[in-house]
Amino acid sequence: MRETRSDGDLLRAIAADGDRRAFEELYRRYAPWLGARLRGRCADAGIVDDVVQETFLAVWRGSARYREEGTTGDVAGWLWRIGSRRLIDALRGDGARGRLRQTLSRLRHRDEASAEERVLAGVEHGDLAGALVRLSPELRAVLQATVIDGLTTREASVLLGIPPGTVKTRALRARKQLREELA
Repeated sequence: MRETRSDGDLLRAIAADGDRRAFEELYRRYAPWLGARLRGRCADAGIVDDVVQETFLAVWRGSARYREEGTTGDVAGWLWRIGSRRLIDALRGDGARGRLRQTLSRLRHRDEASAEERVLAGVEHGDLAGALVRLSPELRAVLQATVIDGLTTREASVLLGIPPGTVKTRALRARKQLREELA
């Protein structure tokens, strides 16, 4: 019979060796509980599932570090703090984007083509699609993460495994290159 490792042992194994089994055990131990708690705050199951995944991704990638010494909290409380912050970020993002879309739709003239229609027309004629294809994979990945997926610089940094400053630099270079090609 296999001995059950403590939460601290699991986290140390994940941080030190990238121990996949330890990560899977921690995930099985806490993901259902975290999901249930987050569903108490958000009725959208899709957002809750994403937040649970983002929480554990932060643990796996090491961007969230548990400090055992001198803390009074436990691993569940630590995971809850990460998850609840990510939920707030997700809800703020949806709310802000929704308000922006509503405001823009009220300001837009009926006979004027929307930004989406102009972009789609460019894609249809190959302008934008060609410009995107000509971007280097690194620049395209940053645009995918920050523009299409709507991640913050910090979140894109974690996802792509590069420093936040590099995310910002690549995003600026990608935008500049697209502007030049589409002008």
